Amino acid sequence: MSPPPEPATRYVPQKRVLERIALENPWWQSKGSVNEFYKALRPRGYFGPFYGLVTQQTPRRATVLMGPRRVGKTVMIHHAIQALLDAGTPREHVLYVSVDHPMYNGLGLEDLLDLYCKGRDLDPTQQQLYLFFDEVQYLRDWEVHLKTLFDGYPNLRLVVSGSAAAALRLKSGESGAGRFTDFLLPPLTFHEYLELTENGDLVEERGAEEGSFVFDCEDIEELNTQFIAYLNYGGYPEVATTPAIRADTERYVRSDIIDKVLLRDLPSLYGIRDIQELNSLFMVLAYNTANEVSLNTLSKDSGVTKPTIKRYIEYLEAAFLLRRVERVDRNARRFKRAVSFKIYLTNPSMWSALFSPVGARDTETIGSLAETAVFAQWFHSPTPPHYARWDKGEVDLVGLYGNQSPSWALEVKWSDGPIKRNGQLKQAIAFCHANNLDELTVTTRTHRGGVLLDSVLVEFYPTALYCYTVGRNAVSGMRSEMARERRAARLGALRQRLRRKPPGVSE
Repeated sequence: MSPPPEPATRYVPQKRVLERIALENPWWQSKGSVNEFYKALRPRGYFGPFYGLVTQQTPRRATVLMGPRRVGKTVMIHHAIQALLDAGTPREHVLYVSVDHPMYNGLGLEDLLDLYCKGRDLDPTQQQLYLFFDEVQYLRDWEVHLKTLFDGYPNLRLVVSGSAAAALRLKSGESGAGRFTDFLLPPLTFHEYLELTENGDLVEERGAEEGSFVFDCEDIEELNTQFIAYLNYGGYPEVATTPAIRADTERYVRSDIIDKVLLRDLPSLYGIRDIQELNSLFMVLAYNTANEVSLNTLSKDSGVTKPTIKRYIEYLEAAFLLRRVERVDRNARRFKRAVSFKIYLTNPSMWSALFSPVGARDTETIGSLAETAVFAQWFHSPTPPHYARWDKGEVDLVGLYGNQSPSWALEVKWSDGPIKRNGQLKQAIAFCHANNLDELTVTTRTHRGGVLLDSVLVEFYPTALYCYTVGRNAVSGMRSEMARERRAARLGALRQRLRRKPPGVSE
């Protein structure tokens, strides 16, 4: 008796893949709109600059949208799609694909473009198409695929997003030189948090100084109440706006965000085997947010080698869970062999989800979380701040020019004590003298004002208001920078056209 035949393997037919793509693009139907879920959500403050990149014609670039999990990248993509549809873009000329869906395994970006164009009867060489590829980091060598599409199809407008490792891969690769523009979507800034929770009227604009907006608040106690809520719940839009999630932030932030990064993203992308070792290190670093840590101490306490710890920290930074801040000395010089550095969580609400929420009287912890919140407002910066520390003193955050000359110095306090006890600022004043800085900013709990101390102007600013100001000006600055880039591109194109005019034609 002959053995039964082997069962035939059934592969997903192309028709089913096309049906899946159509399901992700509901605006292709007669309704011509994104899902109501996305339409109902309020756009983030960063939407304007992001949409400007999506629609920018010159210089032509592909946009790489990066940021931590659950900060709203997919929502912002769908808001951009809706804006394109509202502006009259033919609905079938917009494609969205979530690359991490198992049905797309084995398919490159070129394959997805080919399926899309054949299924909708489109010609990418003739028609302007907008392609959005979400969670692209799960596609091996995605930057090479993106470069191929960018170079081969000048009519395509390309956007990809990633929540893990995208930043690290782009920094080390050369495929995107002159072709890709990175757009970093940070966790919610305090300004955005107030807007999303309909508390934006607590702060009023009072003019502008040196290109930045100046803000004030009459009810600083209420603003501080909102700031403490921001420390506990403010990093993620869903947590900030959904009471049910706020009631169980540990499950949402730890299980849905942190654990997925530690247990899924990092092992799959970097082949990490000892997940427990990585998780233990992260918990130690998270608890010490805004504090200096030492490779020697971490290695001694954990039994893990220093090279392994350095590699783990690089992975955690690439996954946007934390940031490492480098140290400078009293004269703002970097250390050639730095073994100590500061660690910051990318947003303070991770701390309360991992350990416990903080209250106004939890003075020991709230100081570190307030400093973490201040640093988080600078998350967007291409040149992150440093900190200064030497034998007799320390400055919490220092901004450096490209040539290492300090441009500003900041002391973060959740107290009004330094106003009456100026001796607390002695070493920060000494740092200003050593580096020719004539101003020092000191954040407080409630006080605002200025005083001249030993020829240095000390500006006191409530911490909550400082965070609001930095976050609000960050978005405004991005818009201004984009406007300058567009003007420069238009002028460049005009000069090129003028150079091509035949002899005898007046300019």
